[in-house]
Amino acid sequence: MSVTKIASYAGLAVALVSAVSFGTAGSFGDSLMSTGWSSGAVVTTRIALAAVILTGPALVALRGRWRSLWSNAGLIAFYGAAAVGGCQLFFFNAVQHLDVGVALLLEYMGIVLVVLWMWARHRRRPGWLTIVGMVAAVVGLVLVLDPSGGLDPIGVMWGLLAGTGLAVYFVVSARQDDAVPPLVVAWGGMVVGAVVLGAFALVGALPMATANTDVELFGQQVSWLVPVLGLSVVAAAIAYSTGVIAARLLGATVASFVGLTEVLFAVLFAALSVGQIPGVMQLIGGLVVLVGVALVKATETKGDVEPAVERELSVVGGTPTA
Repeated sequence: MSVTKIASYAGLAVALVSAVSFGTAGSFGDSLMSTGWSSGAVVTTRIALAAVILTGPALVALRGRWRSLWSNAGLIAFYGAAAVGGCQLFFFNAVQHLDVGVALLLEYMGIVLVVLWMWARHRRRPGWLTIVGMVAAVVGLVLVLDPSGGLDPIGVMWGLLAGTGLAVYFVVSARQDDAVPPLVVAWGGMVVGAVVLGAFALVGALPMATANTDVELFGQQVSWLVPVLGLSVVAAAIAYSTGVIAARLLGATVASFVGLTEVLFAVLFAALSVGQIPGVMQLIGGLVVLVGVALVKATETKGDVEPAVERELSVVGGTPTA
């Protein structure tokens, strides 16, 4: 087996770990919000604590690489502001005007933006199987999420902005610069994201409310610290770090499509935590999503990030590789 195939399979495995980790966020978050936590408090706590948790490992990984971090500071700041803080803020603004399913569907239109970015900006025209896979994945999402809550124009705007943040997450994560470890990229993004969310909270744009009562999680009464740690460690620190690694191994396009399985895992965890058993159409939609992901994986390669992409991103503050 070639090194490229080994890297591809490894990237697929890491991407699935990231998707599973992200998929736990809904169950952890719902358990807190059911006791009085606001969505803004949940996401800000999640990102801020994850930044603290990753600080030690990131500093160890940075030994002797501080100059590389400084030269990529602009790129990491852009990643943190758009893909971490901005994406979270936009999504929760969207759910104030739309059903969660509709908001999620609009956010995951970011995968389409990734394909269009590679095509329009970097002359990476998608193959027919990629296009078929993209359509299948979107149709599958519609079946899984059942977006039947109507379309408020303001909510649609916020949802599409969240999708743009998601696209930035995959494109920037896929950037090949071994001088800055994936863990450091994730940590830097968390720090910036926490600052952005905190700033919006201070000006009242992100309502903050917390509670210190026990919560129900997976059928058990547990301390509120359990879902908080789950959100910070699993759904943020592990999820974002493995996501950056997967994007570097798979490229932005494939990683973004594999990332769609987060929705399927979220539905599974919801079934385990609060008994929300998926219906037949949701199960069919999940299969259609997987077919779409398989088609994209079969036709795309790690070559999503070309030298042109490296040069383009360097304008934001990164340093292109040789």
